[in-house]
Amino acid sequence: MILATTTVIQGREVDRYLGIVFGDTVLGVNAFKDFLGGLRDIIGGRSGTYERELGTARDAAMRGLVAQAEALGAQAVLGIDLDYEVLGSKNGMLMVSVSGTAVTLKGEAGVAAGSPWARAGG
Repeated sequence: MILATTTVIQGREVDRYLGIVFGDTVLGVNAFKDFLGGLRDIIGGRSGTYERELGTARDAAMRGLVAQAEALGAQAVLGIDLDYEVLGSKNGMLMVSVSGTAVTLKGEAGVAAGSPWARAGG
């Protein structure tokens, strides 16, 4: 599955547009993680706890997008857009929404399978 934020794939032509696909996830951030993140904010630096939560939410949303695209028989998702929102009365929830256009491509199939959004330690 080719995943791109662009609307074209260099050297490939879209055969069919299959529709818009989505992936959404909402995660809660618990009090212990809030406490650790708050300490990091006080002493400065990056908050690894929150970075991991963002990565977890993003990965889950991307998996949902890919699953929808695969169900339609897509070879690629173009124009991918990621949005992040904080929800809840105390901003204790993180929502990640991802959308794009599922397509089939003309010509030879494929890019190697895998998780292009995966990162070390995630």
